[in-house]
Amino acid sequence: MVTVDVEIWTDINCPFCYLGKARFEQALEGFAHRGDVRVVHRSFELDPTVPADASGPVVEKIAAKYGISAAQAEANERGLGAQAEAAGLKYQTSGRDYGNSFDMHRILHLALDKGLQEPVLDALYAANFADPAPLFGSRDRLVAVAVGAGLDEADVRRVLDSDAYADAVRADEEQAAELGVSGVPFFVFDRRYAVSGAQPAAVFSDALDRAWGDKAPSLQVVADSDVCGPDGCAVPQA
Repeated sequence: MVTVDVEIWTDINCPFCYLGKARFEQALEGFAHRGDVRVVHRSFELDPTVPADASGPVVEKIAAKYGISAAQAEANERGLGAQAEAAGLKYQTSGRDYGNSFDMHRILHLALDKGLQEPVLDALYAANFADPAPLFGSRDRLVAVAVGAGLDEADVRRVLDSDAYADAVRADEEQAAELGVSGVPFFVFDRRYAVSGAQPAAVFSDALDRAWGDKAPSLQVVADSDVCGPDGCAVPQA
């Protein structure tokens, strides 16, 4: 039986990953062979230098990274909120925080082993982008989100109290580097086609069709758009 393997490199800090997941799922819902598509979410840290226990306001982070005013950064967040609303997503346009996502990626690998990666990722996105309560810098908050998505609390705390899945996170990041991934979201279809950014659903539909029907000798980028990278997230255009 023909199957399509979709790997999605993502980070919880990344608003375009939040948007891209919704748009990809819209395309997947309309794909005739969606039951034969296997999706795995891979790790990508936008800023691994942030201390594990640190967090701070997103608006201040955006303003400092882009060299813009707080008012401009707030407008950037409102622009992202408008895109999220159009995709049927909730988005807190003020009060969000940012932080180190390494432990979240380790929990997502635990969730993958437990068959719960999709609901746990959705819960982390919702906690970051839709919930006014801060997500980063609090282990108890992370535990609560993961357990609320179906993971066992003892399993979650065991992972957080050890270095479990650290190698898996690093392996994902090494694969991203080998593929030339410099920003997320980055979608790879059967290691033959790639889509960069939070593209419209039609672009993902085309990539799924190509992956299902074609055989290509090497990875081909079929679309490239806004991503979050080491230098920040692209500013939405009005």
